[in-house]
Amino acid sequence: MKFARVAAYGVIHDATEKDGGLLLDDGRWVKKNDVVWLPPIEPQTIFVLGLNYQDHVSEIAVDRPDEPLVFLKGPNALIGHDGQTKRPEGIVNMHYECELAVIIGRNGRNIKKEEAYTYVGGYTVANDYTIRDYLENYYRPNLRVKNRDTLTPIGPWFVPADMVSDPMQLVLKTYVNGKLEQNGSTRDMIFDIPSLIAYLSSFMTLNKNDIVLTGTPKGTIPVYEGDEILTEIEGIGSLKSTIVGEKAFKQRNKE
Repeated sequence: MKFARVAAYGVIHDATEKDGGLLLDDGRWVKKNDVVWLPPIEPQTIFVLGLNYQDHVSEIAVDRPDEPLVFLKGPNALIGHDGQTKRPEGIVNMHYECELAVIIGRNGRNIKKEEAYTYVGGYTVANDYTIRDYLENYYRPNLRVKNRDTLTPIGPWFVPADMVSDPMQLVLKTYVNGKLEQNGSTRDMIFDIPSLIAYLSSFMTLNKNDIVLTGTPKGTIPVYEGDEILTEIEGIGSLKSTIVGEKAFKQRNKE
């Protein structure tokens, strides 16, 4: 069973997929287009991996990292499925990044690799948009690159871990305006999920609802105002977002 968080009838609901629509926690059934989709969990710490796919490392011509390159993202960046992401004025290189998001299911410290999956609560899809114009370098992504409001669509579903037989064998795809542009597999991660959990928990406690964004494969291209981006992961779901220009946001603020 897949789970979601949505806003409907003026209230935030937990919901499950049923009969092509959504069954809300108050017993009402609604169509998927009649709700506002929210991130499928209320996040705690959000960890983001850079350069975690060998083909992406080769694509941007940098050295393969010797250990995970991790930075943090604020919850302000997250938006739900079918939302709008703001593209700042004057930038050139805004790229999507289809990523498997690993959601921690219970607290842990110094977790062994062989026990790591017992700490995973589930999975979802993330699109970790990047504004590369603001990039200092690939080893020090600054706040403006990854932490802007609306920059990280996530969802639509929380898929429990026991529904995913092998998270290291999932196909990732991104479509830009209906055209397939990115096609990869989680098997090509440099640092797999157990390695990431063991690494992070070696120096800090991981908490329930922490999120680990595990990186993206090759195939990222610039995207522009008006583009519709669909990022999907086999067995996890399809996440849609639309890019909206800065002027549209400013106009709405005036109304």
